[in-house]
This record gives sequence, C-alpha cells and structure tokens, in this order.
Amino acid sequence: MTGQPEAALPEAPGYGRNSIAEVLTSSAAALGAPGFSNHLSIGSARRICIVLVDGLGKAMLSRRAAHAPFLRSVISGGDTSSHRQTLMAAFPSTTATSLASLGTGAAPGQHGMVGYDVLDPTRDKVINQLSGWDPEVDPLSWQPLPTVFERLQGILPTATVGLPKFAESAMTRAALRGSEFSPATTPYARTAAAAELMASHERLLLYFYWGELDKAGHRFGSDSAQWEHQLEELDAAVKRLSQQLPADTMVLLTADHGMVDVPERRRVDYSARSELIAGVRHTAGEPRMVHLYLEPDANEGARDALLTNWREVYGRQAWVLTRRQAIEAGYFGQVRPEVLPRIGDVLIAAREPIAFYDTRRVRSSALEVVGAHGSLTRAEREVPLLRIPMEAGSRSKQASRSGRRG
Repeated sequence: MTGQPEAALPEAPGYGRNSIAEVLTSSAAALGAPGFSNHLSIGSARRICIVLVDGLGKAMLSRRAAHAPFLRSVISGGDTSSHRQTLMAAFPSTTATSLASLGTGAAPGQHGMVGYDVLDPTRDKVINQLSGWDPEVDPLSWQPLPTVFERLQGILPTATVGLPKFAESAMTRAALRGSEFSPATTPYARTAAAAELMASHERLLLYFYWGELDKAGHRFGSDSAQWEHQLEELDAAVKRLSQQLPADTMVLLTADHGMVDVPERRRVDYSARSELIAGVRHTAGEPRMVHLYLEPDANEGARDALLTNWREVYGRQAWVLTRRQAIEAGYFGQVRPEVLPRIGDVLIAAREPIAFYDTRRVRSSALEVVGAHGSLTRAEREVPLLRIPMEAGSRSKQASRSGRRG
C-alpha cells in the first residue's frame, strides 16, 4: 500500500467541543432545555438568535473588518474572550455538511451528509444534497437523526427565518426540520421578521440564515468589491437587528465555512488526465474536496495506483488520502455503516489555491467560479462565533430600563 500523504494531515474538527455542531445544542442548553450540553459556554438568556452567515470564514472577516465596523466593534470591544470564539466547520467544509451538523448537533459520519454531492450507493448514482436534491431520495430517510429543533418540540419554542424557497426545501427537511419557518425575502424583511418573532415570545431559539455573502464570494471572490459590499450589508443588518431586539436576548453570529479565491489558471479539469480517473466509476464532492469512487470490482492495487498518480501530479498542492485514512483521522467523526459507502474511496483535499473539476460531469461554466471551499485549510475551516451584546442596541437599552417583556 502507498504511504501517507506528503504533508501531515491537519487535525480533525472538534466535534463535541468547538465545532459548528455545538452551536444549536449549546444555545438550547443556555436557554435551559434539558438534555443538552453547553460546550461553548454560552451565557444564559431568555431568547437566542443565531445568525448563520454562509461563507464567512474567520480569516475573511479579519481581513475585511474595515467594511464591518459594527462587527469589528464587537470583536475589539470589552472582554473580547467573552465576545468572540473560533469554531471549526464540519468536514468537508461545505454548506450541506456544516448545516446538517448545526441542525442535528452530530458529526457528518452520523448524519450522513458528507459532501455537496455524494454517491447514493443503493442506486449507484451521485446525488446533490443542497440545491439540486434528487426527488427519489427521501430527506428524512437519508438523514434520519432527530434535529435539535425536533428534540425541543414541547420544551422550547423554535423558529427559522430565511428565504421562502427554503421553507420546504429538501435540505431544510433533512437537516433543519422541526421549527416554525418565517419566510422573508429582502435583508430588511428578514431582520424585521427576526425582531418580531423575538419580541412576541417569552423564550425562543431562532435560526436566521444569511446567504448573500457566499454567492458574492463564489462569483466574484472574497477580495472583490462585490464581496465587500455584501459584508457591509450584513454588518448593517446585524446592527439593525441588535437595536430592535427585546432585553435578555442574545445574538450569536457564526458561519458554515470560509472560502479560498482560486486563480483561473489553477482551476483544473482533472478528467482530462486519464491517469487521474483510471478505475474511477464516479466523481463527486467539491472542487476543493473531491470524492473518487472506484469501480465495484476494484482491488487495493487499483486504489493504490490511483493514489500514486494523484500524489505524483498534485501531492504538493493537495492532501490525497483514502477513505480509511480520513475516517481514522477523525474528519467525519464516528461513521455509521450506512454512511460509509457515501464517502469516496479516494479523497482529494486541496492545500493550495487550486480547484479540481470533472468537466464530464459539470458544465464548463463551473470553472468560472472564483471562491471555493470544502477542504482542510484554516481559511476554509475556521469560522467565527461572535456574541453580540444587547447593550449595542438602543432599543435593547430602552427595553432593559422599562422592563419590557417580549
């Protein structure tokens, strides 16, 4: 068998300690719900609003902090240790996987959503787990674990604010089912909906999804003026939200993954090289975290030959590892038997600013994407957790003085 990848593998996400999987569960514990552990030491409150920003890595926020003066004031003001924390995205560092970990409080090997698209072994078909869900795949069977929202039914009111198209989406039903969904389209409408829900409940756990930043990053890159504009919009919205919430409410801002800008010359069509797809039946995953599934009759020799080929060509730009190595490294957490064949036989996780595409399977326009993610680099895995104090909002001050109750 071929040896380990040339570069040492990064540590696994801190499932059960400081990963995205602990945000909802710790918040439920902070709100007094039994059966949950507050691993993130979130302070007690009557209401907690979790703002999940798609694609906001810790490094990205630090680098562009000048465009987010309100969030920057939270990071730098007062006792910073109580206002900010670094979390780890799930692996792969992609929306479907991290949101499923957020929604269930479980590692990917348990909830089974182990990539953007993965193999459905029962039908020998690659399926999308985010925006192009296969209608023949039942979200509740594919991801059977109870969500945090389902576990809180009858114990604590929960709500979700998001775009109308997400209300009954397969992704929502798989990973975030069980809360009252409040649809709203514009950023202003979403913050208003969140504020109204908070004010109308004595106790509430609310999930607020923000997707505009990720879209700008994919299309234009995180160093673009368009991305900076969306960060400014987010900053203004969070400030406005904090000013509208009732007293004894906490806002937590976090993200599902970061992002790496990939130059055009380093967006690679690996399917053009026969040695990189030799013996491969299916390709899936993200451009920066590729799943390669071998033919059913492939032996270890075929797998090792594929590993060798990838390491010879891209071993200094990517971690090339087997399914077993990834599992033993703890990247997926404990893996259920049903989930095991959804993970590629060989995994390609980018180390450098490079992205891998199979143009036999994706449109050539996919190579126009600038910002990408999915891999193990700090830029993709490290996300912020900001505790936004209510004293930052004028309405909160007034509510606190008047003793107003939601």
